[in-house]
Amino acid sequence: MRLRLATWNVNSVRLRAEQVARFVDEHALDVLCLQEIKCRDGEFPTNAFVDAGLPYVRVKGQKGSHGVAIASRLPIEDAPPLDVCREGHARAVSAVVAGIEIQNFYIPAGGDVPDRTVNPKFDHKLDFYERLTAEMSRRDPNAPLVIAGDLNIAPGENDVWSHKQMSRIVSHTPVEVEAMRALQASLGFIDLAREAIPEPHKLFSWWSYRAADFRKSNRGLRLDHLWVTPGLRDAAFRMGAASCRVHDDVRAWERPSDHAPVTADLYL
Repeated sequence: MRLRLATWNVNSVRLRAEQVARFVDEHALDVLCLQEIKCRDGEFPTNAFVDAGLPYVRVKGQKGSHGVAIASRLPIEDAPPLDVCREGHARAVSAVVAGIEIQNFYIPAGGDVPDRTVNPKFDHKLDFYERLTAEMSRRDPNAPLVIAGDLNIAPGENDVWSHKQMSRIVSHTPVEVEAMRALQASLGFIDLAREAIPEPHKLFSWWSYRAADFRKSNRGLRLDHLWVTPGLRDAAFRMGAASCRVHDDVRAWERPSDHAPVTADLYL
């Protein structure tokens, strides 16, 4: 059985419900993890997802901002919710699909100043990572677990358009990269995108709206991630290599999100 997962910071699910339906149809998705849905639970366009073939949903919404959701073609079971956001924002939602725990996150961006002593938003971001790392450190690495979402850090030198310039900018500073590496090491998480498209290939999933032609300027960042525990290594590499890609063509659709979806296949 092939299970196709996707993560997408959709930047308003109600505004882009038709784009979601198109993407689900074109790529035969089984599970879609969304971030920045920008609606409350009762405002989520459930009927549109039913029509798109993803009738099972888990939503953690919030008025005006944030918000995350998991939609699935297959039945969803409950998974333990993770209380790792000290501000109480709707930034985490969980589910179990086909025996696999999925944790979907929208981690804080962190503001503009990369100093947690003077910037509460940056401190919140690092605190979120620290709490999540502590939680994962108590888990079994052989248990089937997926971490998905907009993790708001581009970790590698080739995950940003300019390592030298971005090393001073929030999303790629050394302290953030160290925090992400600690989370990845906590359970030995496998970064599926980098397994499928190794360094030194440039790989981005976000491009600013400021560029009139995002492909021409190509000042991107890889902020959106799909990770699996070692317990899912065989499922991820059943075909000999990880199957994971960034769908940058979606970023070129009319009125797009500034993030492109990322998909990966697991074979169960």
